[in-house]
Amino acid sequence: MTNHEFYMDLALQNAIAMKGQTDPNPLVGSVIVNDNRIVGVGAHMKAGEPHAEIHALRMAGDLAKGGTIYVTLEPCSHYGRTGPCAVAIVEAGIKKVVIATLDPNPVVSGNGVKILKDAGIEVIVGIKEKESQQMNEVFNKFIVEKLPFVTLKSGTTLDGKIATHTSDSKWITSEKAREDVHLLRNQNMAILVGVNTVIADNPSLTTRIPNGRNPIRVVMDSSLRIPLDSKLVTDQEAETWIFTGENYDKDKKRQLESMGVNIFHTSGKRVNPCEVVKLLGEKQISSLLIEGGGGINAAFLENQLIDKVILYMAPKLIGGQHSPTFLEGTGVEMMRNAVELIDVTVESIGKDFKFVGYPDYKM
Repeated sequence: MTNHEFYMDLALQNAIAMKGQTDPNPLVGSVIVNDNRIVGVGAHMKAGEPHAEIHALRMAGDLAKGGTIYVTLEPCSHYGRTGPCAVAIVEAGIKKVVIATLDPNPVVSGNGVKILKDAGIEVIVGIKEKESQQMNEVFNKFIVEKLPFVTLKSGTTLDGKIATHTSDSKWITSEKAREDVHLLRNQNMAILVGVNTVIADNPSLTTRIPNGRNPIRVVMDSSLRIPLDSKLVTDQEAETWIFTGENYDKDKKRQLESMGVNIFHTSGKRVNPCEVVKLLGEKQISSLLIEGGGGINAAFLENQLIDKVILYMAPKLIGGQHSPTFLEGTGVEMMRNAVELIDVTVESIGKDFKFVGYPDYKM
């Protein structure tokens, strides 16, 4: 490991510690080194607040002059709720800037580097680039496509079941795996289920970790069948948004809205998942976690809306042709049309296995 990689690793660690706090902004970390010692560190902590470079520069003070700053993302070059970090770096007298990756926004990409180079500062780009890009996979998609990064999460047995034929599902996975799910909820701006899940399980869909962030709860409900006494309607723990179709119950809509629920309409009798994702993007929702049943999961996959799959697989077998699986729908006709997952990782968590992969729709 080179010195550049070592210090960039520290910057990445600072950045990723803020996961779930910076939406819709990216995760960014920074480290300033002068005379072979760290004189400043920083991370972007919340949208609208100072960026990582500014925190690091403030900590370093006069010691920043003549030093090297490591940044996980190209310093910004524009005025928004905060000033441009590239200009602040120039004014601080930094001698060298090491950047993991350029800004993915094609409108601004490279502008920060240009400001630095025009000021005579040495710039190195590409140190730990892949790690930085993966860390900001949510931001990278949202800033370019204006659509949320969609993660499908499910807890299954080894034979892919999410419940028995009697609909008993508590609990398939271990407590450790369920704790990890709450971290996932904390890291996503919204969480989505179908109305059948609400009727069957009456979930809260909240984040049960200290100081955790509750995501906006999204329900796909074509005719507004959601019970008025369900937790998503009554508990006031987080916002609840319901997407419904053309044949919704108008009286039910008025009742739900009077209880603080937001209702959105999509075209057609059934809720269109493509329209759901598009509208969420327009509402500045950059990340969406799907915890639906097999029908909802299949609808998003068939429309190529899933960006990432996370399966918590318990070493159990249920069997039974009527036991629900995490993917239903029609399915593909030929094996060559199966959706392959790439960049797959597997780790043990409690008694279970956490399986992570990215759907490749090119096949």
